[in-house]
Amino acid sequence: MPSDPTSPSPGLEAAAALLDWYAAMGVDVTLADRPFDRFDDSAKAKAAAESQAARRQSPQPDDRRPMPAVEFPSQGAPARPVVATGQTAQVPTEATVMQARAAAQSAKTLDELKDLLQAFDGCNLKLTAKNTVFADGNPASKLMLIGEAPGRDEDIEGRPFVGRSGQLLDRMLNAIGYSRSHNAYIANVIYWRPPGNRDPSDVEIAICRPFILRQIELIDPALIVFLGAQPAKALLGGEAVKQGINKLRGHWCDLEIGNKRFKALPTFHPAYLLRTPIKKREAWRDFLTAKVFLENGGMPPPA
Repeated sequence: MPSDPTSPSPGLEAAAALLDWYAAMGVDVTLADRPFDRFDDSAKAKAAAESQAARRQSPQPDDRRPMPAVEFPSQGAPARPVVATGQTAQVPTEATVMQARAAAQSAKTLDELKDLLQAFDGCNLKLTAKNTVFADGNPASKLMLIGEAPGRDEDIEGRPFVGRSGQLLDRMLNAIGYSRSHNAYIANVIYWRPPGNRDPSDVEIAICRPFILRQIELIDPALIVFLGAQPAKALLGGEAVKQGINKLRGHWCDLEIGNKRFKALPTFHPAYLLRTPIKKREAWRDFLTAKVFLENGGMPPPA
């Protein structure tokens, strides 16, 4: 029986299934234009090591020249790997962080901050991300929620918390009478998705930190809810860096930016709640605490 000419070939179906599997495993970013044979590279390295060992065992009396000095790239020099966009990654330095601070502080409005962020090329994560994920929600809100970094769905849509964890967050907000379209504002510490959803590095956090701090200043929320331990550690520093989310959650914190102090309340990340449903009761308690705080005019409820 002849096959249906309109149906995709088995080879195409297998390729599509393989690509779906790669995406599910986080392999969604190419690092070079051509494939790289790492087996051949390993074999050459092994052969070179064996040759060097043989020369050490049979030293030549006339071959006593000093080894050439290794030349390391200077600060700010471009790194070698080329990413999918064809751009060359830059080695971040303290100057990059200072550049981020200057750019963030120059923003007078959220629109200016967003434009500056989209034009900023100091963070290598931008080279592999599809979109800059700035924020979502009502900028006039008194409630600001901050996560760690965009995931795959967020990178595609360019908005924070739109995947499964975002859907859970929306339900949690709705349960206390809040929503991103009305009276909540949502952002992340990191504005570009790390490849394969890996954890952002300390350098990447340091580069993005001035922008999220300025974003908080411009929103001027009555309450910040940290979704997970990472945003709390990135912005609070100090003892918070040494503590896990189980110790941080539910405890009031003060975030100082310039001469302004903001009240903050860490709780579990929605993605963690999807993996650990038993923790939802504690997160629900945190959201109720946030509701009471906002309805009491910024007064923490009694312990």
